[in-house]
Amino acid sequence: MGITDTLLRRGLITPEQVIEAQEAHNTTDERVDQALVRLGHLRERDLLEVLGEQLAMSVVEIAPADVDPELLKLVPSRIVHKYNLVPVDRNGKSVRVATSDPHNIYALDEVCTCINMPVEPVLATRTDINNIIKAHYGVGGEVLTEMAAERDDVQIIDEQAIESADLDAQMAQEASVVKLVNEILVEAIDQRASDIHFEPYENDFSVRYRVDGVLHHANVPPEIHRFRNAVISRIKILAGMNIAEKRLPQDGGIKIKAHSREIDLRVSVIPMAFGEGVVLRILDRSAVKLSLPDLGMEGDTHERFTDLISRPHGIILVTGPTGSGKTTTLYGSLSTIVSPELKILTIEDPIEYYLEGINQVQVHPKVGLNFARAMRSFLRHDPDVILVGEIRDLETAETAVNASLTGHLVFSTLHTNDAPSATTRLLDMGV
Repeated sequence: MGITDTLLRRGLITPEQVIEAQEAHNTTDERVDQALVRLGHLRERDLLEVLGEQLAMSVVEIAPADVDPELLKLVPSRIVHKYNLVPVDRNGKSVRVATSDPHNIYALDEVCTCINMPVEPVLATRTDINNIIKAHYGVGGEVLTEMAAERDDVQIIDEQAIESADLDAQMAQEASVVKLVNEILVEAIDQRASDIHFEPYENDFSVRYRVDGVLHHANVPPEIHRFRNAVISRIKILAGMNIAEKRLPQDGGIKIKAHSREIDLRVSVIPMAFGEGVVLRILDRSAVKLSLPDLGMEGDTHERFTDLISRPHGIILVTGPTGSGKTTTLYGSLSTIVSPELKILTIEDPIEYYLEGINQVQVHPKVGLNFARAMRSFLRHDPDVILVGEIRDLETAETAVNASLTGHLVFSTLHTNDAPSATTRLLDMGV
């Protein structure tokens, strides 16, 4: 019995879904069962269970820790990436190889030839296999393998001699570089990272993600350092920066769409000893939790804080080290009290999340719009609530305190490690 007939008989798909998958097959030559999975009509695990029964293969769940690293060394990475399969472990004199496509006999034959041992195929989902490939070969490993093969002939060129903006732009626009940068961005978003750090060293190019306030090395292959100029140029092009300028700091922004949602990236580039360092701040509005209980504020603390932010005037300062969630707490406060009866104005640098019903202003130092100047203008705009992204100087601090004393509720942040230090910080400023 054909695979689609079996799936229909078991009620896993409908005739209409088969017709849609058949149309995809006629257009792209994609197998009907694969089209059913891609279109979301069928779980890959269910498909593998049926294929396993028909082909007498076992279906396994595997994690990166289950794989024997010594076996991975026997199989060239190009085969792993090309056929999306991985050797898992030894079973007597044979090697178990996990694949999501049991019909590709040539792939299994090629693995058998490489390791010179009999191969026993087992079925695993593409997600499981991809997780193993990322864990052991790194993010973008396939792309780097291709790039290394393509670029071996030009590695002898001294990097210091490559100052041509045209060459950097040309390399940065190549499909392989574009794909590599995209994979790093998507991986960071999947890891819920708040920042991506690209750091050049003499013989290395480090990529790190900041997750929950802590930096972690991204698992990228070491070959990436050979293409750091192209990677950085690609990011600068996306951010609308001047790629020929390598001596001065630059700032820019990128708007991307990943997993069907729009995400903003704030980009900062600074010249370093061995190249340009890049930091991307990821602003994923759909991922932020703006409810105070979701942020971990519970019980008595939540009750007292809600009472404070509901008062008609005063100043509330949220303090803590970088990345501790000060701005997110303020956004949660505003989303709690926002209503048609209140006029809420914010001045931010940058605007991290757009909130409905709140008037938000972006700082523009180049034209003289800073926190202090915006605050002075805000007071003539008849606000009930004002949010100042950060109190950095005496003028901003004085304006904020005066506003809180004249019938406005003011929210802001201070760069101190704890709340009691806020008082001495303000006194030091001269308030």
